[in-house]
Amino acid sequence: MTDNTLNLYCYSITNMTNLKLRFKPVSFSWVALHPQPKGVIQFIGGAFFGTFGPMFFYRHLLECLFKQGYTIILLPFNFTFDHYAESGFLIREQYKLMPELVRMAEVAGYEYKTYLDDSNFSWIGHSIGCKYIALLESFSALPKKTEQLEAFIEEIVKQTSGNLSPEKQAKKVQSIVNDLENLRRDLENQSAKAKKLTSYYVNQDVDQSQTYFDESNVKINSIFIKSQASLLLAPVNTGLDSAIKPKALADFIIRLGFNVKPTPAETEALIENSHLFNLLGLVYFPLDNIGKSTREWFFNQLKKPPEDFRIKLKGGHLRPLGLRLGNIVFNFPDTFSVPPIESVNQRNAEFEVYVVKLLNYLEQKRQDQKKK
Repeated sequence: MTDNTLNLYCYSITNMTNLKLRFKPVSFSWVALHPQPKGVIQFIGGAFFGTFGPMFFYRHLLECLFKQGYTIILLPFNFTFDHYAESGFLIREQYKLMPELVRMAEVAGYEYKTYLDDSNFSWIGHSIGCKYIALLESFSALPKKTEQLEAFIEEIVKQTSGNLSPEKQAKKVQSIVNDLENLRRDLENQSAKAKKLTSYYVNQDVDQSQTYFDESNVKINSIFIKSQASLLLAPVNTGLDSAIKPKALADFIIRLGFNVKPTPAETEALIENSHLFNLLGLVYFPLDNIGKSTREWFFNQLKKPPEDFRIKLKGGHLRPLGLRLGNIVFNFPDTFSVPPIESVNQRNAEFEVYVVKLLNYLEQKRQDQKKK
């Protein structure tokens, strides 16, 4: 990025002061509606900060994204060992919120056409929140026929659970397949309901032309997120041993049969076998030891994202956190490379500007793919 381009990004971030970020509770999430949205960002934070006050801990980043023209959906982080179920919750939320965004925009007199195509929705995650996004992307490649799905999951279980007996492997395969098929059936119903309700709200718009807006005009390109861009901030794909200390206690709990689903190895296999992740950006920090193994796997094993879509910035795992008061930002640094307090301009120039840059790159790539 040239100095002139950097200055332009910084200027655009810091000078859109008329817009105020105001969240409203909708379904299980919080929504900040932009009057003229160019897209929707669905944000999910890390285990602690994404659970307890994400709109406080991530406020400065979310404000910058909002002022760049995005409607913001702040998704709650629900602590659970079942990451399959949590990923399913996130995509169900999207289908619940899609028609609600149209309704809310109509009431407020805002533009709503952006919400009629799910490819205008994108994802940003921080820390373990990135795992849920990655699972949704990998689910997009799951075979639709039961026999093919069973073979797909069986191969992953063999790769990652070789220590289990054949009987336990077969039981595990069947459990995963049942969960995924139930999820897919539910999402097919949810997407149909979202289309129907969205078209209903569009037809209630008095400013709409007299032409009936059919639900087929609501574009849902995939029941998962294949057509949607994802931006991962300090991604983490770890197991129970990182959540519970000491490690001996975590190992004991795992031996009792309790562990995250899917495990880190299973998650990697799902990602790798999906052959997707073509609309992916990644921001990482060299001093982030929590996410070190995850980013190295993405770069060295998966070979994604391409160099142009990954950015290294100074700081540690908590760099995305920050709260603005006036012209200063209070950070939550976990390294000495980031000051606890810095000016808005300095903070934006060292972090937010690069997030916006990657989002713009991803949007351009998405548009290019649509033309093919």
